[in-house]
Amino acid sequence: MGGVTSSMAAKLAFFPPNPPSYKLVKEEATGLLTLDRFPHRENVDVLKFPTRRGTEIVAVYVRYPMARSTILYSHGNAADIGQIYDYSGYGQSSGKDSHLRIVPQPSENSTYADIEAAYKYLEENYGTKQEDVILYGQSVGSGPSLDLATGLPQLRAVVLHSPMLSGLRVMYPVKRTYWFDMYKNIDKIPLVKCPVLVIHGTADDVVDWSHGKQLWELCQEKYEPLWLRGGKHCDLETYPEYLRHLRKFISTIENPAFQRSRFTRVEAAKENIECSPRNSGGDQNQRDKARKNTWKELLKFGQHKINKVERLERSRFSLDQLERCPRKQYHDNRISVDAQFERARRSVNWLDRNQAS
Repeated sequence: MGGVTSSMAAKLAFFPPNPPSYKLVKEEATGLLTLDRFPHRENVDVLKFPTRRGTEIVAVYVRYPMARSTILYSHGNAADIGQIYDYSGYGQSSGKDSHLRIVPQPSENSTYADIEAAYKYLEENYGTKQEDVILYGQSVGSGPSLDLATGLPQLRAVVLHSPMLSGLRVMYPVKRTYWFDMYKNIDKIPLVKCPVLVIHGTADDVVDWSHGKQLWELCQEKYEPLWLRGGKHCDLETYPEYLRHLRKFISTIENPAFQRSRFTRVEAAKENIECSPRNSGGDQNQRDKARKNTWKELLKFGQHKINKVERLERSRFSLDQLERCPRKQYHDNRISVDAQFERARRSVNWLDRNQAS
């Protein structure tokens, strides 16, 4: 059932621009990669490199001599390389068999592998240090950004732009995290040790403003959030306050006095952890627990009576029906989509009631 729900969620969650907004061009003489929509600039590198899952992703690196930080930007759902680097299955990023034009279905785990590959490339090819990196995740990009941030204790900062608590919570106001949920940001944000800036529009009709507010409340090291009154999901960059507040945040975290103060707090926290044997290896264990599917929850249902197991099988059947629906149907027939989601919602509500009983 895990494979079914993961595949179903991927089909519902990812919508790469089709056709891609750009073409990748390779100069035969120099091997230089360029984007045909954009003129070549000397301070811009167009890159293509592999991930641990066997895909190849396209990225853009912009050099600025006076920069003191490197921003690793993870774009939202319906965007591609015009946003710094592409997820597997987006734009010209492809799979192992790219010469056969086989493009993989984007997935949650592939985006984790993609951002890890981008970060590794920065370290190995540009000498970027962890303490100089700012992870910037917009919408769906908040998922891979937070996942990577949980494993980088010396990270300079994280920016969350219209982020979500989790994939399921975007559709339904569930009170707990289910094993089949995607991008469990609500479980990962408490593990991030660096300053976090949250930006969200109060009129967001895709990911409700409450997602950003709750994530900010769960941060270890909060920075003054930016709630843009009347802002929607894809227009926050047009507000003058957006750029002004972002510049203020970056100036603050790059300030030597702020860095010294933060270093003191981090060292004090390390000493407290070392004095507590219970916390040895705790961060990594918590990170793994947050990333992996929570199979313990599924096993609990195995202890119920036979009639409850049968009811669980019926909820599985509804998910299987949703998986078999052609992806085109989700675009062409909204009524059918709503009917499928309603069955899934009833299954989720049933799980909530049984958990509470």
